[in-house]
Amino acid sequence: MPTPHQHWLYVWMPLFGAGIWFGTLLAMLITWLAQGRPHYVSQDGSIAYISDVGADILKPLFVTGCVITALSFFLSLAIERWLRHSGRLIADMRRRERVFSCLAILGSFIGGCGLILLSIFDTKRHPTLHRVFLLVFIVGVALSAIFTVVEYRWISHEFVELRKLKRAYIVKGTVATILILLAIAFAIALSQATDVGAVLEWIIAFGYTFYLLTFFYDLRMSKGVSKGDLSRQRLVDMQQRGIPISELTRGHEGDMAPHTNDGNSGGHSHRGGNHAPSITTNDTVGTANGLQYPQQTFAGNDHGTNRYHVNGYA
Repeated sequence: MPTPHQHWLYVWMPLFGAGIWFGTLLAMLITWLAQGRPHYVSQDGSIAYISDVGADILKPLFVTGCVITALSFFLSLAIERWLRHSGRLIADMRRRERVFSCLAILGSFIGGCGLILLSIFDTKRHPTLHRVFLLVFIVGVALSAIFTVVEYRWISHEFVELRKLKRAYIVKGTVATILILLAIAFAIALSQATDVGAVLEWIIAFGYTFYLLTFFYDLRMSKGVSKGDLSRQRLVDMQQRGIPISELTRGHEGDMAPHTNDGNSGGHSHRGGNHAPSITTNDTVGTANGLQYPQQTFAGNDHGTNRYHVNGYA
């Protein structure tokens, strides 16, 4: 069983990328304000765009920040896919979820390439290429976000009792929706209201930090989970044996594990009457998080075998 700190390296990847991106933007904004809001060569309105500041003396910082952020974004999704494949996160139960996960990774790669290239081909020396790569970045990230939210939604639908999964896709979907709407407004304002466009660009850029942070929440759910604990085969086996998935993921991706009053989990406790079930342990399924989970059957007037069904996988 892994220690709680064993997987910290990849868990902190999105947090590192978000910190670098936020720090880069903050340094550029403070520099522009500290210099007395200078009017750059490539600047049209009274408010400088990020690309205007990044095309001047802070270009090395801008390029470095964009490269690290792009790599962190791509690696965060790639790591999430690997963790699901290796059974350290809830596995994809259907092919469609794996397909959307791969599409999300592809979108992050395209968006990351756009981010790196727009910082290299700056708006002062290559204005046309800069706008093309800006569009590539926005579209790539937007598609990646949509594919990721859809994947999480389907996984959450398979395991409705795992509240952390539902929370993950709701937060991610909310942040992504706000950023996409702001990006559409930015595209309109770019030619209609220059200063409004500049303000929107700074807001979107800082908001992208929060989207990156959502992956820290996702990857953190794998801490303390051994390889194969949440594999598809094991989840199917648990469902067939009537063991709630929340038993296996308690303290990680699930937080609704049922408890009996006598300390046993996996059954429901009723006081009085003929509804109190008796529990018979037939065999041991396996070990996860230091706990063994037996197959349990419930006998009583109104109880047969307690089985757990998830969309036909039982």
